[in-house]
Amino acid sequence: MTTLLFGNLADQALLNLGLWLREMGYRFVTPTPATHAVVNARQGSGMAKSIEDVFGWSRAFQPSLLPQTSLKLLEQAGALAYDGLLVRSTVRYSTLGDLIFVHSGFPTKERDAVFFGPDTYRFTRLLAQVLRELKPVNGPDSIFDMCCGTGVGGIFVKTLLPHACEVVLADINTKALHYAWVNAKLANTGSVVFRQGDMFDATPEHAALIIANPPYLLDREARVYRDGGGALGAGLSLRFVHEGLPKLKPGGTMILYTGVSIVKGKDTFLAAVTPALRSPSITFSYEEIDPDVFGEELQQMPYGGVDRIAAVGLAIHKAAG
Repeated sequence: MTTLLFGNLADQALLNLGLWLREMGYRFVTPTPATHAVVNARQGSGMAKSIEDVFGWSRAFQPSLLPQTSLKLLEQAGALAYDGLLVRSTVRYSTLGDLIFVHSGFPTKERDAVFFGPDTYRFTRLLAQVLRELKPVNGPDSIFDMCCGTGVGGIFVKTLLPHACEVVLADINTKALHYAWVNAKLANTGSVVFRQGDMFDATPEHAALIIANPPYLLDREARVYRDGGGALGAGLSLRFVHEGLPKLKPGGTMILYTGVSIVKGKDTFLAAVTPALRSPSITFSYEEIDPDVFGEELQQMPYGGVDRIAAVGLAIHKAAG
């Protein structure tokens, strides 16, 4: 477990950029990378003409498009790239309701890229659905958001349950935790603990609510935000369940959003995880949220025998006492 220091010049610059964008009424819903590429390839979309083009679509722009103060903030954040006579932001900002989140610019090719996209929106809808069904009065006393990325899961839950005592955002990716710090400040989340480590190695404590949207693909470039490892990318999702159950307090809940490979009509993840859930103290619900995501991955060798990749939600409840 590593303790990191936050609030350096780059962190503060990203925070101030987010505050400025909010004041400007900025809104941007991030699509899939495939859609992003198609839209940016359209005639007339090569150069940014608005702040949404700059900070949403990641298009190159003339420096005069932005106020000098905003350009200076991008420089301070180390997020200003030069493209001939044009410049480009290497970070994006996406909105989720009234919340705004910083994450990596398009395309997310770096090994430590921090992703935000359609999975993020589905993940937060799952969280809202499960918590609505639980009807917590004041919220759990502790929340773990594992593989937190931008921190969107823990931050979103804290807005739904403001009386939750502690939120721990954990990730193996240092860049993700710095972005999560910025995003927690933008959301005015209050006290948040940031932990760097490999899954539950980062959190020695126990929690009443443990959530995750881990990587679930097999990525040839081993990018942290995409590569789930294990059989067909299910490694981290299975670890979340196996390692998380002992960390869950009695009466607590685990919520997992992930993608699963369907092979000859069989859900390979559900088959692998079910034995761990056969306990008198455990009840769970499982839902296929979207039957077909990342279909382009089926052209890659590891997925040669896969029918489709489905997005699913798993909610696990541990009996009290």
